[in-house]
Amino acid sequence: MDVAFVLYPRMTALDLVGPYEVLGHQPEVTAHFVAASLEPVITDAGLTIVPTTTFAELDRADVIVVPGGGGWAEVLAEGVVAAWLRTAHPTATWTTSVCSGSTLLAQAGILDGRPATTHWALRDELAARGAVVSTERVVVDGSVVTGAGVSAGIDMALTLVGRIWGDERARFTQLFIEYDPEPPYRAGSPESAPAELVAFARGVFAGR
Repeated sequence: MDVAFVLYPRMTALDLVGPYEVLGHQPEVTAHFVAASLEPVITDAGLTIVPTTTFAELDRADVIVVPGGGGWAEVLAEGVVAAWLRTAHPTATWTTSVCSGSTLLAQAGILDGRPATTHWALRDELAARGAVVSTERVVVDGSVVTGAGVSAGIDMALTLVGRIWGDERARFTQLFIEYDPEPPYRAGSPESAPAELVAFARGVFAGR
């Protein structure tokens, strides 16, 4: 099973690495790290990731994973990822996104009229691009699976493992990576964080 992990400048590393840790351990999976060129990609926090193939070389995959990140607006403006998605999505069994990666799916027309989720700060951006925005952590609609912000990529990928290989495989994978989160604070979403913290965070995002 070929899984294409999309790379682009200023993407968020965990959006990619979380799903990769889940999917990359499946014995049936061959991972491809696909980008516009083979030049190293620098994430929004400075991690360097080296692509293994390019959009021109890889035009199809069984599963597509599109991360989000600080560079999402620039990637939307360039249109290169969306153009590749328009080619690769129709033959994919599953097309997925994490965080603001959903805006790239939307730009490609994949989320028109579909329920989808994204990072809480980008819900309006996603709605403006034709999706029916959900506040759920993971949304499955047909062959399209979207995850909310950053850490939700692990949940998205475990959901996908369950759909492809069954619940027992997904449970084993969860145990294998010891994914048993007990966050030290209850502040992971606008619905759970203190109102003043949410207001401050919205101001930070607006300033970007």
